[in-house]
Amino acid sequence: MMRMNMLAIGLAAVLLGCLMGWYLTRENAPPRVPAKAPAATQPINVDPSLLQTANRLAPLAETREEQDLAGQIARLADHELDQAFESAIREASAAKPPTGGPIQQITARIAQVKARIAADQDRIAKLTKTAGSRDGAADQLELAKAQLALDQDELEDAQQDLIRQGGDEHARLETALQEHEAAEKAASQPVKPTPIPESGPFLAGQVKAWIALGNKDSQITAAEQQAATRNARLDREHQSLESLVNKTTPPPAPPAADDDSTDPDADVEDPAELTARLKGLSDQRKTLTELDRRIQDCQQLSASYKTWSGLVETKRRGVLHQMLQSLAVILAILLAAVVLGRAAHHAYRRHEDRRRAHQLRFLTNVGIQVAGLLLILLVVFGPPSQTPTILGLAGAGMTVVLKDFIVAFFGWFVLMGRNGLHVGDWVEINGVGGEVVEIGLLRTVLLEMGNWTNTGHPTGRRVGFMNGFAIEGHYFNFSTANQWLWDELQVTLPQGASDPYGTAEKIRQTVEAATEADAAEAAQDWQRVTKQYGTRDFSAKPAVDLRPGVSGLDVFVRYITRAPQRYVVKSRLFQQIVPLVR
Repeated sequence: MMRMNMLAIGLAAVLLGCLMGWYLTRENAPPRVPAKAPAATQPINVDPSLLQTANRLAPLAETREEQDLAGQIARLADHELDQAFESAIREASAAKPPTGGPIQQITARIAQVKARIAADQDRIAKLTKTAGSRDGAADQLELAKAQLALDQDELEDAQQDLIRQGGDEHARLETALQEHEAAEKAASQPVKPTPIPESGPFLAGQVKAWIALGNKDSQITAAEQQAATRNARLDREHQSLESLVNKTTPPPAPPAADDDSTDPDADVEDPAELTARLKGLSDQRKTLTELDRRIQDCQQLSASYKTWSGLVETKRRGVLHQMLQSLAVILAILLAAVVLGRAAHHAYRRHEDRRRAHQLRFLTNVGIQVAGLLLILLVVFGPPSQTPTILGLAGAGMTVVLKDFIVAFFGWFVLMGRNGLHVGDWVEINGVGGEVVEIGLLRTVLLEMGNWTNTGHPTGRRVGFMNGFAIEGHYFNFSTANQWLWDELQVTLPQGASDPYGTAEKIRQTVEAATEADAAEAAQDWQRVTKQYGTRDFSAKPAVDLRPGVSGLDVFVRYITRAPQRYVVKSRLFQQIVPLVR
């Protein structure tokens, strides 16, 4: 009893905790709005991971607000990648070729081929002007065009060799940019969102939705961390490049054309070198500007991911609120089951019959537990979706399990028919004989008798049978014709009897005279039965059988009598037979 009380107290405490949590989570918290982020940029190396992450997370956007955030994230990641391509392509164009190795040889070859192509083009231009005024100029023009085509093919082959050796970074970046633009056009179609399991009013769906939202939030948080990491790296690159640019001495301004104050003997920097220095500084400033833009894009990406994560956390908090409500209902059901069980225990304690009280208490507890389990399953999984199929399978299973009860129920109709049983009939069922005292919907109860041919006394035991014996088995009814019964008595003739056969005949005559009235009435009753079914008539006259025994000759006499009167008849016959034997 103490354990049951502690269980009830524990369930009540957990239920109170769930109710408090449900109350505290009743209102969804507003989404977190991050502070406005400053500018963003990205590294020199072209890394498309931010755009790939944005495209991967786009199908997770369900609501309109999330889809707007996903679109904004994709645009920011794409802009950051475009800026990275611009910086990388410009730096690849400004990079100096190596001074040795196979790449330098290929570069020199390309320069020579380009020079030949330029000469071929000048020659074709001159021949085109004189093609109509000179003989043979047309043939020379065709020859020059063929030479130009050959040199162009050689230039393309050399450029491919340079790309294969990794020396033409500019061309490789241009190819990657073209592939990116083509992929961007192909992915311009609206993304179909991946559905997240609905929470619903049942605990199983709520748990699935809570787990799915947790996985979604973890992916968004990882993307936010990725954008923040990229932002930090770009910021370091920006500071490094900015310090390098600030340390570089800017070239002097070129003198004006009409300025006579310039010292003619002063060292004047070569204009080509000055132009290259100015172009390099301009490229570095452009790279700094692009880094600023990429940093701003990364910061905005991080802020957008944080906003999206806040929306998901808000939705997850609502699902948690529903889960606590479902758990509170389950705990309330368990607590109610415990309280009802205790109430049943106290209610049956005052019952007079302790065994009966124990049985009733056990059945009541089982019923309460089964009902509580069904209610908990309903709260967890909800009603079955395939109701007709489930009902059909349940009906088939119940038919198999309750086959004996179903057969017993229909057997009751057979027993209540004209040729069935009635209370008070003397019957034999499955080898047990007795008087019918009860015929119920499912079972028949007999008051057991001993062997009728010996004693026929009641044993005092009640024997119950399922009514299925009326359909699947057989039974004997000795009360269908006024309870007629063949009885038997045995008489032993002493050894040395003078006329045993004559004595046996006298015994038969005595029994026949004593049972003549019963035999005649039994013959009439049987005649009605045999006439109804078209069978031959039965004889009700006594029969005598003389057999050798241990101490003499045994005379067996079978005769008809009423079952309730067989002991009286047998006693009266012995009173008449004993003098004959003496």
